[in-house]
Amino acid sequence: MRRHADDIPRSERGLLTAYWALSGYGLRASRALAWLGAAMLLTMVLLMAFGLAQDTPKQTATGLVPAGGGKVTFEIDKDDPQNPTGDRFTGERFEKALNVTLNSVVFRSSGQDLTTAGTYIEMTSRLTEPVLLGLAVLAVRNRVKR
Repeated sequence: MRRHADDIPRSERGLLTAYWALSGYGLRASRALAWLGAAMLLTMVLLMAFGLAQDTPKQTATGLVPAGGGKVTFEIDKDDPQNPTGDRFTGERFEKALNVTLNSVVFRSSGQDLTTAGTYIEMTSRLTEPVLLGLAVLAVRNRVKR
């Protein structure tokens, strides 16, 4: 009932309301898992639409060989990932988006070349999805503990 009280600050009331909505005060594992599934699905759709590069950028090596011999210097460069054009919702892009999303749930980087929007989508999911997973684990723990 604290979230309904008039004498608590608005920020605390908002935090309690979010905690209730996301996991039922840590008692509803199914609610937290449903939110986690929805967040993962949203992440995958956003990555397929905006986040995955059209093609994997290829590395190029350029070098300079001095006329009289000596040390050879190479510069390895990679093009920036390009935004996709054409069909964005394909099986291959789904697989890459699923890989990035599953890695983001456990704080891992996928190593996938992402566009700028994709990088921000992955950072957001790496912040929110482990929190939802943690709420689900705590709710299961509370059920088992009783």
